[in-house]
Amino acid sequence: MSGARAYQSAYHRPTNPPPNRAAETERKRSHAAIPVAIVLVLLGLYLSRFTVLLTALLGVVLLFSGTSFLSTRLNPLSAHFYLTRKPSWLAIGVVFLSALALFGAAYWLFVRGLAPVFPRL
Repeated sequence: MSGARAYQSAYHRPTNPPPNRAAETERKRSHAAIPVAIVLVLLGLYLSRFTVLLTALLGVVLLFSGTSFLSTRLNPLSAHFYLTRKPSWLAIGVVFLSALALFGAAYWLFVRGLAPVFPRL
């Protein structure tokens, strides 16, 4: 009996659950771009009182920022800033959706005539 038990214990290895690589990768990514994108959308909507061009310009900035986040860790809004962690996929998606929201707001304001295209002096 002890021989059978020794045989079973030699081949019985404890099973550890596999590491959760998705959770590890997500912890290495940053969500810091989300509040920045939301603030830029609010700023763009506020500045649309003066001109639609500022709203569209902030949309272009967010669009280029999202594109830059897909390819590199450089922050496109600052020439000397290198991100220590890559932005999360959620943050990149929020940046792109924020750009689309600003483009939509600029178009809607332009079509309805609710805001001037050029600033009034």
